[in-house]
Amino acid sequence: MANVRHFAINADDLPRARRFYERVFGWTFEPWGPPGFFQIVTGDAAPGPAPIGALQQRREIGGAPRMTGFECTIAVDRDVDAVAADVIALGGKVLMEKATIPGVGDLIWFADPEGNVVGAMRYVSDDL
Repeated sequence: MANVRHFAINADDLPRARRFYERVFGWTFEPWGPPGFFQIVTGDAAPGPAPIGALQQRREIGGAPRMTGFECTIAVDRDVDAVAADVIALGGKVLMEKATIPGVGDLIWFADPEGNVVGAMRYVSDDL
């Protein structure tokens, strides 16, 4: 419950970032979804499932500063609208209301009280 399930690396120069992570860590990249978006295969999932990785064009979420670090999405086992209500009640700010990614799940983006940008997703399947 509430494990980091997805991480994304935001980059201005996708080919340069891809070469870097391929050569430094041996990761592989597979195109997925919109143009300029790649799933990262980080290696062996043993002893447990590895987070799903993505390489994507750097962007802003809900007016927050441009993403510069690794961006994390936390898997939740309840409706993300309830998570959003807790975020607000505890001093955070919802940056992106619930969006549904067909076949994947419901996602929100928020800033914690310290300004860190985090995703929360209720996945439709534990296999993702």
